[in-house]
Amino acid sequence: MARVLAQKLTEGWSRQVVVENRPGANQIIATELVAKSKPDGYTVLIVNPAYTINPTFYRKLPYDALSDFDPVALLAQYPFLLVVHPSVPARLVKELIAVARARPGDLSYASSGNGSTPHLGMELFNSMASVRMVHVPYKGAGPASADLVAGHVQVMLINLSPVRAMIKAGRLRALAVAGSARSRALPDVPTASESGLPGFNLFGWYGMVLPAGTPRTVRGKLHADVIKALRTDEVRERLSVENTEPVGNTPEEFTDFLRKEIATFAAVIRRTGVKAD
Repeated sequence: MARVLAQKLTEGWSRQVVVENRPGANQIIATELVAKSKPDGYTVLIVNPAYTINPTFYRKLPYDALSDFDPVALLAQYPFLLVVHPSVPARLVKELIAVARARPGDLSYASSGNGSTPHLGMELFNSMASVRMVHVPYKGAGPASADLVAGHVQVMLINLSPVRAMIKAGRLRALAVAGSARSRALPDVPTASESGLPGFNLFGWYGMVLPAGTPRTVRGKLHADVIKALRTDEVRERLSVENTEPVGNTPEEFTDFLRKEIATFAAVIRRTGVKAD
């Protein structure tokens, strides 16, 4: 997402927009860096659900996700897929639940890391379905999906893009879209509600925030240019390949969205009892 936008903004501004990766600690390192940056509009942060998970998942953060940032816009959203290794005798969510209940603790699920959206999503699945599948965290979706394909783990929540080819080749099986509507990329795959777990909704997203105190005129200019970029055919097509839909709402709407997401994940963490350690 960051590189797609950076390219379009570079073209529009005739100035190079640099993407700097600061991985680690479930995005806390990058988020702290931007929180302490000068609020002049030259440093922005692309955020995802970890931004709204961390305030509850970790006891103490070196920043406040709401007061230390000025939201710009919700950029895009994408649905998560519930996928399994073909060795799992299930083609519907209700069948996976039956297998998990018959073999408690025998099935394991991969995630892209402790405290990630797939981690919390699968713990919510465990709670809603009254099953017990074992969490195996990885350092990223790549190694997690590789072990899923190899059969070392059996279940995973993941975006379509990294596993599209494996699903097409029959090396993984998509059981459901964890959302309220089917994916246009996989129209034959039912939603979780249709497949046996009503109310199980989980989606990923990308947003943009600035350090708190950025002048409103600067934020307004950035917002306008970002929305313009999101509406171009080029950006829409590139996001479509990743099974991602552009959004582009207002700063006020995105602020409200962030508050609701923080509350939603706080409720999930309380319900499931997951911890950072």
